[in-house]
Amino acid sequence: MDGVGSFGAGRSGSTIDPITFAKQPQTILRALSWIFSLVVFASIVNEGYVNMGSERLHCVFNKNADACNYGVFVGLVGLLACSFFFLLDYKFSSISSVKDRKKAVMLEIGFSGFWTFLYFVSFCFLANQWSRTMTEDLPLNQGADAARAAIAFSFFSIITWAGLTVRAVQKYLLGTDMTLFTTEHMDGGAPTQPYPSNSPVGGTTETTEAYQSPPFTENNTAPTYQVPIY
Repeated sequence: MDGVGSFGAGRSGSTIDPITFAKQPQTILRALSWIFSLVVFASIVNEGYVNMGSERLHCVFNKNADACNYGVFVGLVGLLACSFFFLLDYKFSSISSVKDRKKAVMLEIGFSGFWTFLYFVSFCFLANQWSRTMTEDLPLNQGADAARAAIAFSFFSIITWAGLTVRAVQKYLLGTDMTLFTTEHMDGGAPTQPYPSNSPVGGTTETTEAYQSPPFTENNTAPTYQVPIY
């Protein structure tokens, strides 16, 4: 009985169509979040640090190493989290326990909501530090495209992670569809209605009619025949 039609998924052990799974809004949002996190992470790691005439590398965001470190952290963890939840979405129907499904949905709500907030902080933080960056701090405009990409895709990630949070909340509100349970499963096989009583309404007993004699009574004697004398 566990896991039947609960939290937006079908019956436990039901087959999963990869094409249908790929077309789900949650899968599309998950894939976009994965791509956006990869862009934020890769942009800062590859071109987020510049060499300004010394062996030491400086962060392109106003030489603030905390900005680059924060962007790398949010992007990398978001990338790994998307991979984990993508696998969880695909295996969700195979979870037989309703309690385990509820825990998985609550975990997704908490993480997606928290990462939406972290990406909002990332967008504000990186945009603020980029606005303070001086032109002379970037020789030949080195790292400018990477900085703009990290800021832009941090903003896009806010939208996708917020969408994932909304989808997870909708899944949680669906709960368990109890209409899929039969009455026998819920009541242990007992009939839902008692059998009708033979007594009529009102509790009165039905009176039987008096016995009537057959149409031929003893008063109607059979005719006698006289034997002829030959």
